[in-house]
Amino acid sequence: MHVKPLAPRLRAPFVLSVAVLAVAGLLSACGGKDAAAQGAGGGGGMPPVEVGVVTVAPGDVGLTTELPGRLEASRVAQVRARAAGIVQQRLFKEGSDVKAGQALFRIDAAPYAAALASAEAQLARAQANLGQATATVERYRPLVAQRAVSQQDFVNAEAAQKLAQADVAVAQAAVQTARINRDYANVTSPISGRIGRALVTEGALVGQGEATPLAVVQQIDPLYVNFTQSASEVLRLTRAIEAGRFKRSGAQAAQVRVVLDDGSEHPQMGKLLFADLSVDSTSGQVTLRAEVPNPGGKLLPGLYVRVRLEQAQASNAFGLPQQAVTRTQQGDTVTVIDGAGQRVPRTVKISGQQNGLWVVTDGLKAGEQVMVDGFQKLMMLPPTAPVKPVPWSPTPAAAAPAATAKP
Repeated sequence: MHVKPLAPRLRAPFVLSVAVLAVAGLLSACGGKDAAAQGAGGGGGMPPVEVGVVTVAPGDVGLTTELPGRLEASRVAQVRARAAGIVQQRLFKEGSDVKAGQALFRIDAAPYAAALASAEAQLARAQANLGQATATVERYRPLVAQRAVSQQDFVNAEAAQKLAQADVAVAQAAVQTARINRDYANVTSPISGRIGRALVTEGALVGQGEATPLAVVQQIDPLYVNFTQSASEVLRLTRAIEAGRFKRSGAQAAQVRVVLDDGSEHPQMGKLLFADLSVDSTSGQVTLRAEVPNPGGKLLPGLYVRVRLEQAQASNAFGLPQQAVTRTQQGDTVTVIDGAGQRVPRTVKISGQQNGLWVVTDGLKAGEQVMVDGFQKLMMLPPTAPVKPVPWSPTPAAAAPAATAKP
């Protein structure tokens, strides 16, 4: 039996399949080259990616240090009962502002009024005795010259006069003491400020053996803010100023800003009062104090705040937005856009901050363009892909992507 070969029937479909695969591979290769060329920014006609930049210019920039601090009342007075007795009346509203000398409590003053009356009676008696002794001396004076009265009687009369004068002085002191004790029954505020809650109520027995606390008055306008700074940082700034790298700020150096928990600044500017002369041996910190106006009493004692203090100024320095700087343990870097649109990483030196800007003292030149915005757009592009620099403006839409450049 003769069987015909099947190869001629299968040869045409096989050749056609091979040809189709070859054409598909060629098209795929061409498409891959076009995509690569477009991704590289050349040959595909795609425009360079726009990035926000700032053109830096040197100038004198203040070095602002932000330190943790705590508010404290400028004056604190504990109102205490200096007279023993029963509290009859509270004369103030809790939480209100009081004036110096304003009556706050009234204590039963009847015993002290009686003691004052007794002391005044003793004074009247002593004054009467003094008058009698003085009259005796004046009567004896001409008689002793005529030898009508013995010299000894005249000396006794003078001694009685002096004794009567001493009795009057003692009685006057007793009257003054009794009047002071009576006045203590009317408790007044020693300072002007804001008073807290009453620590006793009407009917309470106070002043028995000790000065009973009645209330606390705090002067909160102005307030003190106490904060600390590293002694090594103070020493570094001092040496930089002495070496001429920084210059000491003028009168504005003593001014501080108080920053609240929500990031807002207190509208009133404070002034630095003093820096402690010694360093804390346990923490290595130097204590500083500033005075902050507090009209209306919006700030309260004990509140933790941040203090922005300008201590020096850097000459020929640059201010950069914080999102333009990448801070790592290896150092601080920025991205500079050159004339060809290429990204050039640059190591810079940061010496502080001022109004939300990093103060760069080394690593940049005047007129250079530093990239601030657009970092996310370049994540999928090769490092050599050119970019188009455009002026950056600190708008929320532009600042959001740039925040990814922060460490």
